[in-house]
Amino acid sequence: MMTWLNLNCQDSISPLMEQLIFFHDHTMMILLMITAIVSYFMMTLFMNKFTNRYLLEGQTIELIWTIMPAVTLIFIAFPSLQILYLLDEINNPLISVKSIGHQWYWSYELSDFKNVEFDSYMIPENELNLYNFRLLDVDNRLMLPYKTQIRMMVSSTDVIHSWTIPSLGVKIDAVPGRLNQITFFMNRTGLYFGQCSEICGTNHSFMPIVLESIPINTFINWIKNF
Repeated sequence: MMTWLNLNCQDSISPLMEQLIFFHDHTMMILLMITAIVSYFMMTLFMNKFTNRYLLEGQTIELIWTIMPAVTLIFIAFPSLQILYLLDEINNPLISVKSIGHQWYWSYELSDFKNVEFDSYMIPENELNLYNFRLLDVDNRLMLPYKTQIRMMVSSTDVIHSWTIPSLGVKIDAVPGRLNQITFFMNRTGLYFGQCSEICGTNHSFMPIVLESIPINTFINWIKNF
């Protein structure tokens, strides 16, 4: 989860999020280089007292500042397109989960198992335990096995919501009358937090998401309890 004064991305728990972090760093390096070069040129122009009498026509410099941005955009576009196609890649998911947004809570259905349905409400502040996180913990966590290809299907019953877990690299809209889907793969265990990322009403800030990544044996025992 995000901590105080953390200006970077959250630690990744999926290969997709790792690629997104690499792309972020790659793009930021290009932007920093451009900012530094442009700042240097601007300071040079402001501080020197010379004038160029051939400034009216400069085909060479115009050619350079047309080609260089195009090459720069290519270096940004190709990694971006690669990640875009990785987002839509679905490789025989082992478990399908349906997440339905409500005003203002989430409900989950594990359609591969019989009668596994539950609602997930935020724990009120007066019911928090010492190990709970304020405004982030829920009464029923979504538990899923790690190192397993999982398909998440998202919809809504009222307004547009958004099912989001930053450390997983997943943000998918829950639209009434539409079923959106995405796949993800968790490579380690842990407790991961998210929140609705689409303004959906007065209690938009009070419908958190808690995903618990657990071993497959623990997941099977959890399923048996329903």
